[in-house]
Amino acid sequence: MNSKTGNSTAIHDLRFTNYVLLLCGVIKTSLIIGTLLLLASCGNKGNNDQAIRFGISTEPATLDPRYVTDAVSTRIARLLYRRLVAFDDHYRFVPALARWTRLAPGHYRFILRADRATFSNGEPVTASDVKATYASVLKPDSASPERDSLAVIDHMRVVDDDTIDFYLTRPDPLFPGRLTVGILPRDLIEAGHDFGRHPVGSGPLRLVARPDDGDLILERRRDGQRIRFLTVRDPTVRVLKLLSGELDLIQGELPQELVAWLRHKPSVRVETVPGDTFAYIGFNLRDPATGDARVRAAIAHAINRRAIIKYLYRGTARLAESLLPPEHWAGAADLKADAYDPPLSRRLLQQAGYSAARPLILTYKTSTNPRSLRLAAVIQQQLRSVGIELRISSYDWGTFFGDIKAGRFQMYSLSWVGLKMPDVFRYVFHSDSVPPAGANRGRLSDPEVDRLIEKAENTTALDAKAAIYYRLQRRLHALRPYIPLWYEDNIVVMRRGLEGYTPAADGNYDDLSRTHW
Repeated sequence: MNSKTGNSTAIHDLRFTNYVLLLCGVIKTSLIIGTLLLLASCGNKGNNDQAIRFGISTEPATLDPRYVTDAVSTRIARLLYRRLVAFDDHYRFVPALARWTRLAPGHYRFILRADRATFSNGEPVTASDVKATYASVLKPDSASPERDSLAVIDHMRVVDDDTIDFYLTRPDPLFPGRLTVGILPRDLIEAGHDFGRHPVGSGPLRLVARPDDGDLILERRRDGQRIRFLTVRDPTVRVLKLLSGELDLIQGELPQELVAWLRHKPSVRVETVPGDTFAYIGFNLRDPATGDARVRAAIAHAINRRAIIKYLYRGTARLAESLLPPEHWAGAADLKADAYDPPLSRRLLQQAGYSAARPLILTYKTSTNPRSLRLAAVIQQQLRSVGIELRISSYDWGTFFGDIKAGRFQMYSLSWVGLKMPDVFRYVFHSDSVPPAGANRGRLSDPEVDRLIEKAENTTALDAKAAIYYRLQRRLHALRPYIPLWYEDNIVVMRRGLEGYTPAADGNYDDLSRTHW
């Protein structure tokens, strides 16, 4: 980099900083002043039941592990039910409730752990319960989001109380990683029990009470410690309740200026861990403007991701180049990032036929979430600097997401949460996966992408499969059907004295099985 380019970048960063501060300054100042005023009138309401009180932004939609789709439901269900298989730090599947043996390319045998816990109603967990759980997911009328992933199961056979065989329609070396549904009791499944409201599982916690839809009381089975989940939608109110002693722990979905301020409060501590929630900008490839590869490249080179992470996210994110994080066994850690290069962006726009006389005007759709709107405003400012006029359209979540699935957009921004299996590439990018058949919302249709996805699926050795997924990610990076932004850190704020809880990369609540004062 020559000095002229370096000075230009520094000037842009300074302007960007001022822009973000102008955007956030009033919010930050009024927030802190308002917080101090409110705290002056707040008292510690105490904790009569000695429960650990966890503040969440939304109540879980269901506690039935077969039907969870939102993050909160998924994370709480993990505490209530045990699964056959888990994932390690490199997203490889490892034994949890059971170990397995591959007896043939399409035949797996799972053996339940001898030291497994009983269900919370006292009944033992058997292979018949495993079969009943997965059979209920695979029913033709099942509404489970897991059904398509498990369609590879042809039939199951219970060998004995500890052993179950899975027979597949085709060889699938990733099959164990699909068995992540929490196990339910067979007799209650057959009786039509409402697990969504009254869970019965073999997890480390059990449901004790549900005073209302926004309040759950769980009890740790080994020592009776209670965990109370309290729904507090507003992040500022969650912080107030934490500082006043009404909550003990909050996680995620906090404005970064609040997190920065909380780091200086002596009554709480803030912990962060690199996360795997993948933020990206998506494009409609059937649109005349965003379907032009030169336009997408111009946008990629016009967005200063490092500055956004530094100033808007206060350093609580890391650059991303693919859906899968670099530590994933099938990831692509050495993908070369698109450099922040406004002059190159302008040249690409000129090549695509755009100029001051014929400016590029695009619509960017987002939700009404304040954090999403702030990001949209910053991207709008950065694209304006290269001659792109970005018109922001914000909608309530249902309308916004409905438009994205229907392809009614030019650009949008979303995040993928908790991706584990590399076959997500079929769901997101294969030409056969256009909604409602999948999540190919940008309508990508590329023969080479389809070929690599299919080749990876038909390759049995994991090392060879990883190599194909690497080539696939390189192809996607060159095509830019989306612009990777970053992986967001997971942030936890807890009261001093609370021990044993560390944020997880995927945001799970598993450490509540050992958290204590």
